[in-house]
Amino acid sequence: MTDLTDLGVAAIRDGVRTGGFSAREVADAFIDKVSKAKALNAFLVETPDHAIAAATEADAARAAGEALKPLAGVPIGMKDLFCTKGVASTAASHILEGFTPPYESTVSGKLWDAGAGMLGKLNMDQFAMGSSNETSAFGNVISPWRRADGGNAPLAPGGSSGGSSAAIAARLCPAATGTDTGGSIRQPAAFTGISGIKPTYGRCSRWGVVAFASSLDQAGPMARDVRDCAIMLEAMSGFDPKDSTSLELEVPKWEQGLSGNLRGKRVGIPREYRVDNMPGEIDALWQQGIDWLKDAGAEIVDVSLPHTKYALPAYYIIAPAEASSNLARYDGVRYGLRDLPDGANLQDMYAATRAAGFGPEVKRRILIGTYVLSAGFYDAYYTQAQKVRTLISRDFDRAWESCDLLLTPTAPSAAFALGEKLADPLAMYLNDVFTVPSSLAGLPAMSVPGGLDTGGLPLGLQIIGKALDEQCVLNAGLALEERAGFVARPEAWW
Repeated sequence: MTDLTDLGVAAIRDGVRTGGFSAREVADAFIDKVSKAKALNAFLVETPDHAIAAATEADAARAAGEALKPLAGVPIGMKDLFCTKGVASTAASHILEGFTPPYESTVSGKLWDAGAGMLGKLNMDQFAMGSSNETSAFGNVISPWRRADGGNAPLAPGGSSGGSSAAIAARLCPAATGTDTGGSIRQPAAFTGISGIKPTYGRCSRWGVVAFASSLDQAGPMARDVRDCAIMLEAMSGFDPKDSTSLELEVPKWEQGLSGNLRGKRVGIPREYRVDNMPGEIDALWQQGIDWLKDAGAEIVDVSLPHTKYALPAYYIIAPAEASSNLARYDGVRYGLRDLPDGANLQDMYAATRAAGFGPEVKRRILIGTYVLSAGFYDAYYTQAQKVRTLISRDFDRAWESCDLLLTPTAPSAAFALGEKLADPLAMYLNDVFTVPSSLAGLPAMSVPGGLDTGGLPLGLQIIGKALDEQCVLNAGLALEERAGFVARPEAWW
């Protein structure tokens, strides 16, 4: 029989429905695989009981002849940014170590209602701040990939959703949740050879998701392929009255609407995304992606997004500013860590708790954010960054007058070695150069694997679409996927 852990969401769902195998068999196979892959450090908490309970419910429903839920029999991983009732939720930070929410995030609740089971909580960059999964208070995730040219240095799985990307690539789960503030679904997907989509801002509720930058944070799915992402996104999306930014719209049937035929669609190639010193193999893959979309029937047009070069500096003003405000709640008073030195007053407790609980990257961003929001600097930095954000959104609006989608690389390189960029925050921030503009504009964007670099590591292509047009993004992703024929997977060493 096929190894059940090689199956994706659609295959597991359909196999359970037709009786090809039981949901319990699937759950047991993945639980066993998770327990043997601790070297990757992808899971912070394992929850086999949750996965088994969901599988038992699915098998009982099938035996009784009842209609099965959309994700019945599918066990998934949950990024540790999502609060899960009765299960530790730490945002990979020491300051929340031991925190067990008495409530369920809206997104995770929707997935459980759809029949999914949880294999565990996935490691991540602390408070979703990072591009390599090296800022976690519980140790970095190690990518399951290794270079094919003899370089055996442990590689970054991308960030902040690095636990999700590593777990899917290593076949520890068929799909997982991620969050994307400036590229944290798409960049790790590109680094590990999987697919991931950031939907339009407001498609998925932020309620119960530990906040980083509230005007940018957006939940989305990560999975083996485009169809699986569409299935997951349908279950995760929908209006939530508890989230004031949630869109009160009906959830489309994205899986049903999937088609790799792009006749009549125009795909823009933004000239500003050809950055200095971009590796030749990234440029070559981009051209290959253009040819694939032409083959799918799309018309290719050149477009300009003139304010792209200002996106990264604007993002690294807006996101830290919002983070400094959101993270003010971690003070040692209500929940999480409390560091109370002998003879300390309230201010001493605040300082000691935050010094001990936050990691260096979180402290760096809080300091930057507090600075740009301070009197005398607010207008010079934060207000200007918001004006730039508006200009970037207008660039996209003008581009949509001549095209329906944009095609770009996902990241400026393949996965880099752990520790390689840790000492240089600016070099690390440049990993988001292609993903940040669409985040600032709140647009849907997806990464799909396009091929391998000369070292045998995955490279991703990014599709950006109009607001609320996830269907077009998914369809273009499917067209790329069908033509790329990407089947490479890491050889197990863990």
